[in-house]
Amino acid sequence: MIGARELCLRAGERIILSDLDFHISAGEFVAVLGPNGVGKTTLLRAIAGMHSPDSGTLLLNGREIRGVTAAERAKTIAFMQSEEILTEAMSVREVIATGRYPHHRWYQWHENQQDDEIVDRALAAVGMETFGRRPFATLSSGERQRVWLALGLAQEASLLLLDEPTSHLDLRVAHEMLHLLRTQARAGKAVVSVLHDVNEAAEFADRILLLGCERLLAIDRPEAVLRSGLLDLAYGTPMELMRAPSGALRAFPSFATGRSE
Repeated sequence: MIGARELCLRAGERIILSDLDFHISAGEFVAVLGPNGVGKTTLLRAIAGMHSPDSGTLLLNGREIRGVTAAERAKTIAFMQSEEILTEAMSVREVIATGRYPHHRWYQWHENQQDDEIVDRALAAVGMETFGRRPFATLSSGERQRVWLALGLAQEASLLLLDEPTSHLDLRVAHEMLHLLRTQARAGKAVVSVLHDVNEAAEFADRILLLGCERLLAIDRPEAVLRSGLLDLAYGTPMELMRAPSGALRAFPSFATGRSE
């Protein structure tokens, strides 16, 4: 679904990522990890067609992303980030309904019964059935994150790009959102999400795409990435591995207490 070949991304005058080669298929949940400033959000923006590569090739379903029209991208890609432009005066339902815009011609916009049903399902999926009429401006940060995810689900895109979807969420709600993303991947969508928590990525992702040192350090199964020692290189600090009682492998900075595996 998404392919990169010798991809190089620039921020201003600075090359931030170079020679990226990877492929992400439909039905996968890929977590993007790396230190602050490494280029995680820039990579998502490039995949969404919002940031032009400096060089190399970025493919969407076998076509160069630069050749895919904005209308086609809007039906294929849902990019969820916490941008709140023009949403403060809208209701929760109105914000989510904007995900239906790509499915209408600009001069024909009006919600029909199908749109209503899809928005209802999106609200239910994120546990916000009773919030539809609430002003978006009255929501907490965590509630707003859930609305952004519902908007992406209402868009019915086959590729979901999420920039830190669990930020501002408490532990229970964060895990509910990650379970929902796993469900979307099992249903056949490609899910690519920037996460800050290594262990959230290890628990929920099919693969981890690890960025560091201005390049792609790994894209592999979570346990393989955790065992590779590349986390130490990416984050600039030794990491300690432990087995949870469930048998899952967990990673912590070396100053964390506990027994090293």
